[in-house]
Amino acid sequence: MTPSWTCVRAPTHELTRAHAILRTRRRIAGAAPDWALSSAGLDALRGRSGVEATSPFDCEDIEPGRDEEEDFEPAIEADEGLAELIAAVDSASLRVDRTLAGDGPPAPSASRERDPLAYDLDWDEDACLAEWRAIVDRTRELPPTLAAALAHDAWNAIEPLQRAPGLGGLLAAALLRERGKTRAHLPCLAEGAKAVPRERRRSRDATTRLIAALEAVATGAQEGLKQHDRWLLARELLLRKLDGRRSTSKLPELIEFALSRPLISAGMIA
Repeated sequence: MTPSWTCVRAPTHELTRAHAILRTRRRIAGAAPDWALSSAGLDALRGRSGVEATSPFDCEDIEPGRDEEEDFEPAIEADEGLAELIAAVDSASLRVDRTLAGDGPPAPSASRERDPLAYDLDWDEDACLAEWRAIVDRTRELPPTLAAALAHDAWNAIEPLQRAPGLGGLLAAALLRERGKTRAHLPCLAEGAKAVPRERRRSRDATTRLIAALEAVATGAQEGLKQHDRWLLARELLLRKLDGRRSTSKLPELIEFALSRPLISAGMIA
């Protein structure tokens, strides 16, 4: 006889990473605007505060929201402060490359208990993170969108945390919210990055990378507006189907529930 049980497929690695990103994103979005970039927030996000944190980010790039679109248009002025920031990011990138190549002195590790098969025990996360935060602090006088682009570029160059490159995009979005560029939501910066060629986003030229990041913000903002309009249209069409329903119907609540979740299942609906 054929067994009556049903196999449930195990989640894929990609789904696990997406779940980790979503959890961290919701955690940042639900906190105060300045929490993620604070010492306490960064410690919590990397699991140093005794609170459960998500580590397998491994997401690729930044995702822009809709409010950044307005002020990114002006060209980048090559003032002295910005040139120094770009030079600092390039210098940090070179130091990381030399360290990975074995040309630099090994840094003391703060996490000797980690599995050496998965982590580089000579990677000093505290020092790298402090260097990244110093660069972010120097962007205080810059426009928020440009500051976010520099912060994300510096994160990719320094790589403060091992196996967590996707956290840089979330922190760049948190920076936009902290500095008042977006007030009602946490921008999704990776949406626009998909439209920018990887060769430009990962270029060795710092100016090319910054321009690509700003283009990604604009493209993501436009795509976010289009998706927002599509969701509103779908909601209107669904609400029209409620004409004639009894007043105690749960369908209106179901519509709002479905629109508020990126993924739903039959069990959640029930």
